[in-house]
Amino acid sequence: MDKREGTMQSREHKITHIEPGSIADELEIKPGDYLLSVNGVQIEDVFDYHYQLNEEYVTIVTRSRDGEEWEYEIEKDYEDDLGIEFENGLMDQYRSCSNKCIFCFIDQMPPGMRETLYFKDDDSRLSFLQGNYITLTNMKDRDIDRIITYKLAPVNISVHTMDAKLRCKMLNNRFAGEALKKMQRLYEAGIEMNGQIVLCKGVNDKEALAYSIKELTKYLPHMRSVSVVPVGLTKYRSGLYPLEPFTKEEAKDVLRMIRKWQEACMQQWGTHFIHASDEWYLLAEEDLPPADCYDGYLQLENGVGMLRLLLEEFHEALRAGQQKTACAGKISAATGMLAAPFIKKLAEEFMQQHTERQIEVFAVRNDFFGEQITVSGLLTGQDLLRQLKGRDLGDTLLLPCSLLRSGEDLFLDDMTVVELKNALQVNIVIVNSNGQDLYDAFME
Repeated sequence: MDKREGTMQSREHKITHIEPGSIADELEIKPGDYLLSVNGVQIEDVFDYHYQLNEEYVTIVTRSRDGEEWEYEIEKDYEDDLGIEFENGLMDQYRSCSNKCIFCFIDQMPPGMRETLYFKDDDSRLSFLQGNYITLTNMKDRDIDRIITYKLAPVNISVHTMDAKLRCKMLNNRFAGEALKKMQRLYEAGIEMNGQIVLCKGVNDKEALAYSIKELTKYLPHMRSVSVVPVGLTKYRSGLYPLEPFTKEEAKDVLRMIRKWQEACMQQWGTHFIHASDEWYLLAEEDLPPADCYDGYLQLENGVGMLRLLLEEFHEALRAGQQKTACAGKISAATGMLAAPFIKKLAEEFMQQHTERQIEVFAVRNDFFGEQITVSGLLTGQDLLRQLKGRDLGDTLLLPCSLLRSGEDLFLDDMTVVELKNALQVNIVIVNSNGQDLYDAFME
């Protein structure tokens, strides 16, 4: 460890936490210090940082709170972390979206909500950190170079259509079609990808969808999966591109096309490749595919196979709990209109085995965003309150974790779980999105 003269011009990253017992703790690096460089490299973001740390001998330069610069020469195991957390987890500013998509959900948000809900991110780095899907439109050649150099994967891509002109129209970005060529570079470098198609009625469906699937198969095996999800339409679409929801029969048509391509892909490549999100099956009132049709559940975050996995896990828990006794009395569960019949069936199966328990499932209509929004993840506290107030909810109300932002107890409208609990005068339990946790919640 050496004290240095403060001559180096570098990007600075404020340290906010040091893990006790870590390498940084032993070196007496403190919260409030700044990281200036690693191995002589100015750190742009979290990927630069971790890439440079993957060495057995590392040199870092910091500046302490009193302005002194220190250089540390560190010998460690190859993959050991230093135990440093930074003020910004990305170690850089988030990149906002440069598109004006005709289906953008944020453009359909009402005014007056918290500021973070209006931020449109299209940051490739969040694709790796959080599984976000990106359009590739604001990525430079240097960004692709870094992905290839650092071997970052998978890259989750919002494709929407492989027709370059149509993509420019859908994203309202004249560079959107050209951006598709970046997938070829990723493919040639062997970078794993996942794709997403937000399907808009009369725009990128039918023949356009078939064309997109056909073109995307050219990126197999590095393009591991592609999901097709229906566009979400709120009641706040005044002045926006005219879009309509899919009907039951149209959902059946989408599923027929996807099954046709799944059969072809299985024959040629041994993978189903193209997947419909769960909403399509619920809308079409068709049975969910068996578990082996989801190729390992590669797109759970897009709602692809989430209900099938929940069902499999719940049935496994139900079989294991045949000799158990559930708590007596009534409880309730509330969820969105789309999933409510599915959850109600699970509750009925549970009550057949555990007759001492009574469970009532409430389907909550989305008045806040509009009745066309039927998924549970977009329900607000005020809709829950208005529609459940005065109902016999029993001892406990179960709510899915998708209603809350990760790590917070806030609904989309900033109502807290405690506020809802006090208003309804009922104990509230947030249930994780797996079958075992749902079974446990029914039991306890």
